[in-house]
Amino acid sequence: MSTTTLLAVLIPVAVVVILAGIAAWMFQRRRRLQERFGPEYERTVDDMGSRHAAHTELRDREVQHDNLDIRELPAESRHRYADAWTTVQQRFVDRPEGAVGQADDLITHVMRDRGYPTEGYEEQLRELSVEHGRTLEHYRAAHEVNMRSSKGQATTEELRGAMVHYRALFDELVGTTR
Repeated sequence: MSTTTLLAVLIPVAVVVILAGIAAWMFQRRRRLQERFGPEYERTVDDMGSRHAAHTELRDREVQHDNLDIRELPAESRHRYADAWTTVQQRFVDRPEGAVGQADDLITHVMRDRGYPTEGYEEQLRELSVEHGRTLEHYRAAHEVNMRSSKGQATTEELRGAMVHYRALFDELVGTTR
């Protein structure tokens, strides 16, 4: 077999192997992001308009998150927060609007104690998405009801739902659902 014929066969084979390797690597990267971020992955793809832009955004979130000092709560803090949550739930009976606002504040305090930034809602979503992508929709739904409640536009049933949503994230942040 001549050198020319050998090259004519080997070069296309090498190109196919390289392309297959790149495709497999991209698939693995996509799958890893989907597994880590859960439903937040598709939401980010929709928001960003492309998978490439979403991947860049999600990797940026991971890098920023890795630079935070996220820590577990000590047992004493977990118990204190559990007691505070019980108090908030009890207040819901008499003052549902106020209790939902207090639940939002409690989530923010837990986040701060764990090492998450709490400067603004969008920043909270970004940072929570890295480890809590599966419960982030709970936070979004509860926060939206809380915002409407502050304007007197939420029903008691919506407020009850917000408490359930806040509880899902609260349990995960405090560590009672591990």
